Amino acid sequence: MSEQLGSQWPFVGRGGPLTTVRAALRSGAGMMIAGEAGVGKSRLAAQALTGLTGYAVVRALGTETASMIPFGAFAHALTGPPQAGENLLRWAARHLCDGAGHGELLVSVDDAHRLDPASAALVHYLAESGAAKVLATVRSGGPQPDPVTALWKDELLGRIELPPLTVAEVGEVLAGALGGEVAAATVRHLARVSEGNVLYLREVVHAGLATGCLAERDGRWRWRGELSVTTRLRELVGARIGHLDQDEREVLELVAFGEPLGTELLVSLTSPRAVERVESRGLVVTVADGRREHLRLGHPLYGEVVRGDCGTLRARRRRRMLAEALEASGLRRREDELRAAVWRLDSGSAAAPERLVSAAKLAWGRQDPRLAERLARAAIEAGAGVAAVAVLGEVLMVLGDADGALSALRRAARDAVTESERALYAFSLGINLGWAGADAEACRVLDVAAETLTDPALRQEAHVYRSVVDCFAGRLTGAARSLARARSCASTTVRGAAHAASMEAWVAAYMGQTERSLAISERTLTSVASWKEEAPHAFPSFLDALCAAQAFSGRLEAAARTAEQGMELPATELSVSGFGAYRAMVSRLRGDAAEAVRWCWEDVVRLPAREPYLGRVLAEQAHALALLGRTAEARDALAESRELASRWAFTRQHVLQAAVWVAAAGGDLAEATRLCLVAAEHAEEHELFGNLMFALHDLVRLGAPDPERLTELAERVEGPLVALLARHARATGDPDELRAVATEFERLGMSLYAAEATAQEAAAWRDTGRGLLARGARTRAWALARRYPGVSTPPLVELATPELTPRQREILQLAAAGLTNRQIADRLRLSTRTAANHLQAAYEKLGVNDRTQVGRLLAAL
Repeated sequence: MSEQLGSQWPFVGRGGPLTTVRAALRSGAGMMIAGEAGVGKSRLAAQALTGLTGYAVVRALGTETASMIPFGAFAHALTGPPQAGENLLRWAARHLCDGAGHGELLVSVDDAHRLDPASAALVHYLAESGAAKVLATVRSGGPQPDPVTALWKDELLGRIELPPLTVAEVGEVLAGALGGEVAAATVRHLARVSEGNVLYLREVVHAGLATGCLAERDGRWRWRGELSVTTRLRELVGARIGHLDQDEREVLELVAFGEPLGTELLVSLTSPRAVERVESRGLVVTVADGRREHLRLGHPLYGEVVRGDCGTLRARRRRRMLAEALEASGLRRREDELRAAVWRLDSGSAAAPERLVSAAKLAWGRQDPRLAERLARAAIEAGAGVAAVAVLGEVLMVLGDADGALSALRRAARDAVTESERALYAFSLGINLGWAGADAEACRVLDVAAETLTDPALRQEAHVYRSVVDCFAGRLTGAARSLARARSCASTTVRGAAHAASMEAWVAAYMGQTERSLAISERTLTSVASWKEEAPHAFPSFLDALCAAQAFSGRLEAAARTAEQGMELPATELSVSGFGAYRAMVSRLRGDAAEAVRWCWEDVVRLPAREPYLGRVLAEQAHALALLGRTAEARDALAESRELASRWAFTRQHVLQAAVWVAAAGGDLAEATRLCLVAAEHAEEHELFGNLMFALHDLVRLGAPDPERLTELAERVEGPLVALLARHARATGDPDELRAVATEFERLGMSLYAAEATAQEAAAWRDTGRGLLARGARTRAWALARRYPGVSTPPLVELATPELTPRQREILQLAAAGLTNRQIADRLRLSTRTAANHLQAAYEKLGVNDRTQVGRLLAAL
């Protein structure tokens, strides 16, 4: 694959600039394309010339070698001697024009900033005199010959600044180059590493293919592992960095190991003039941070190369220098403490235990649990005690190592002496037990803490964490009571208040109090900067609550945005993850089951094994696969999700609802209806009223509506969606009302639901003998269903086979799923002969002869 990329690397994402350049060549004097090295200027110029007719094109290239020779860039084109006494500039211009013959002369100059003075003057003369059109590329920010600068300053040529590729454009390039779909996380990673520089992007892709970091997995190209800098990439980046003297190298190395690095701190360690020289060359850039100024490397790949050139001992020395200098400055900001601790750890030098604990908390607060784990373990080895173990327990839990967390916590039980230590120990142990499914012990630990702690703020936190355990177990009323006890505590902490608010939003969302949940989230998230580091669990919990509240209330666009925001967090590293399930749910509600499957894959490959959130994502994947008729894959995904998601009630609910549609995809509508009632009972038992709303509405879609229950639920659940679902249940058999319901579904963006309601409208008109109206409704239903081809549900199957009875349709779907006549008879409690007769009658009505043709028909529908 790597060897073939040269011919396959696509030209995409530059449609606007290409149009601009071609327009300038057709109707103007030409164009100058400016941009950073490697951004794609030469490729754009070459593409602009492709297909142009009526021009005699002379190409020139500015190089360091040719810049030493007069007219060096045009030496290949200026082959005849000048006439006696002829001006050399006019001779060169005449020679090029004579060579053009009957075509119009177009001079294309790549890297015009490197032209020798004579060549630069020739290009300027040709443009000024109108003897030729000129297309030139130059590097931004660097020195240029005066005649080249005058081309655009004197407005002889237009000038376009070619920016780096955007993330979306990087995605287009990668898909074209690799010949397949590229995972969104991989696109973002490669866009960040290359910063949209086409040349660097290409070399990083080559490096990834060579090392196996970039490979096709599960139908998508994905990046796993650290970037390995190949020799060619190192040479390219090294050439861009250029020669460094000793002082400049020291500056660059310190920034590479410490970025973002305070300007004052760097100057105190090096030469101020060396810092200025490195900045003037664009190797480091100044970034404002409030009243501070920081220095960063000019490109992420500079750091890879510079750090790679340092040996182990030198790297340690640089980090130790940074740590000592930052500590000497007084660690004025909280992040200073974290950075100093990390540099100490990486340099192998000693750090105080309490500083390591504080740094571990900061790393966890910034949602970097891998670093937090490392710092917490270092703190424990340095003798930090319970505080470090408590942090380690929280971190290991979200990293998927609950057993390791519990083991570490139980070993530290005797070390909890002060009330603060006992509280930290109980909180971490209780949450870990709840996470692991040890509900009774988790409740006991947290209840004892709430009863024995004397500090009101600590008691509040105990109640909040008890609410979390109640949520895991599906006791939402119990969770609400625990939160009420937390609010009654006189004192509070930033951490406790944030966690309490996030859990209030979460409980309200899942209980169907969507407007209340959204209000709590909106109010608290406005101050996220003030509590995010203190309460690392709270932010993703708020996003989960937002996803639920927005989806349950029919705000699909908002739910999609929130889910994507959650997916951009380090999902494998967070206490609340699996946002791909909500993003897939939004796609599924719209009717785009294929997109739902893709979103699930985005999360499946990232989430830790054996985690309930992974089960939630797999259940959504099974649900979407079933709608697409990919029954075998759906069954596999469902089977895998069952065990993973069974630990918690709210993740288990997704499995129960997916099972309904896996059964329906197999043609067993009776079993699907039974499973739907099971899902509804589970949701009602555990007060998951938002999920209950969808479970009860699935009965409508399966042809067994319970309008009374949905109408009652609409009094309890907030938002317009539940009222619409209840209205749909009551509209059964009423074509006018079904059409109104379909219109509302379409307004909410739920095209599949609109298609189903319209299909039911067609059936209702047919049953009343109104054939013309039935045909009109069928046409509208097909138009809606075809927006997302491949999706099949009972109302759509009925739409396609109106001449069949419900029993014939059921038997037909079972036959298409591969069941024999005897198996169909056993499933439906019929005689084999009766099943065969129904099937034959269905064949005759549809004009097919066997199960294979039926399968193709249903797949096409």
